[in-house]
Amino acid sequence: MSKKSFAWFYLILLGLIWGSSFILMKRGMHALDGTVLFSSSQVAALRMLIAGIILLPLTIFNFKKLKRLKDLLFFACVGFFGNFFPAFLFTYAETGLSSGLTGVMNSLTPIFTIFIGLLVFKQRIVAFQFAGVMIAAIGVVLLILGGNDVSFSGNFPQIVAVVLATLCYAISVNVVKFTLSGYKAMEIASIAFGTTLIPSIIITYFSGAVDFIRTEPKALEGLFFISILSIAGTAIALYFFNKLIAISSTLFASSVTYIIPIVAVFIGLQFGEKIHLFQFLSMGVVLGGVFMVNRPAK
Repeated sequence: MSKKSFAWFYLILLGLIWGSSFILMKRGMHALDGTVLFSSSQVAALRMLIAGIILLPLTIFNFKKLKRLKDLLFFACVGFFGNFFPAFLFTYAETGLSSGLTGVMNSLTPIFTIFIGLLVFKQRIVAFQFAGVMIAAIGVVLLILGGNDVSFSGNFPQIVAVVLATLCYAISVNVVKFTLSGYKAMEIASIAFGTTLIPSIIITYFSGAVDFIRTEPKALEGLFFISILSIAGTAIALYFFNKLIAISSTLFASSVTYIIPIVAVFIGLQFGEKIHLFQFLSMGVVLGGVFMVNRPAK
C-alpha cells in the first residue's frame, strides 16, 4: 500500500474508534439500566490511568530513546493537550450537550490546526485545502441537521469545554508533526502517556473512583466500558494517530473529526434511527472536502 492508501486506512480506522468513544463514555457514566455510575471526572481519570498503566512497560523501555532532554517537554505537551485535558473536557461536555452539537463543534479541530500551524510553525496551506476544510465542515452540519439529534442548545461552560478540547487537539497535532517527527509512533504514544500517569493516579484517588468501585456492585459494568475506551479509544488510537500524522499533513490527520459524525450516524442504526437520503448526500460532501484537504500542496 502507498502512503496515501495507508493514510486513508488510518483515518477511517480512527474515525471508527473515536466515533464509538462517545457511547463508551456514556456507558461509563450510566449503566445499561440507567443507573448513575461514575462522574465525568472519574471516567476521564480512569481512562487516562488505565491507558497509562497499559503503556507503562513501553514507557520505561522507550524513555531511554530520548534524543534531547527538552523533547520531554514536547512529549508532555502531547500527553496533556492531546489526551489528558480533552479526556476531562469531553466527558464534562457529554453531561449536558447533545451528540449533534458536540459533533459540529468538534469540527473546529482542523480550523484550529490551520491557524496554529500558520502562526506558530509557519506551515503553508493552499487555498484549495482550506476550501476542503470548510466544505467538510458544512457537510458535517448538514449531516447532523438531517438526523434526529438536532438540539443545538447547551450550557455555556460545556460549550467552552468542547472548544478548548478541539484547541488542545490542534496544538498536539502540530507538536507531533513539527517537533517529534524523529520519533516512532509508539515512542511518542508511550512517553506522552508516561508524563500524565502520576496526575492520573492522584485525580483517580481523590475523585473517589476507587471507593466507588469497592462499594457499588454495578461499578464493574462501567469500569468494563471505560477499560475498552482506555485501551482501544485512547492508547491504541493514539498510536495510529501518530502514524497518520507521520505520513500525512496535520490538516489531513485532524480531519478525522469529520469522519466521527459519519460513524455516529451508522451507530445510530443500532438504536432504531434511520439514515435518510439527505444524510447520504451530506456524507458525500464531507468526504469530498476531506479529499480536497488531502491533495498535496504545490
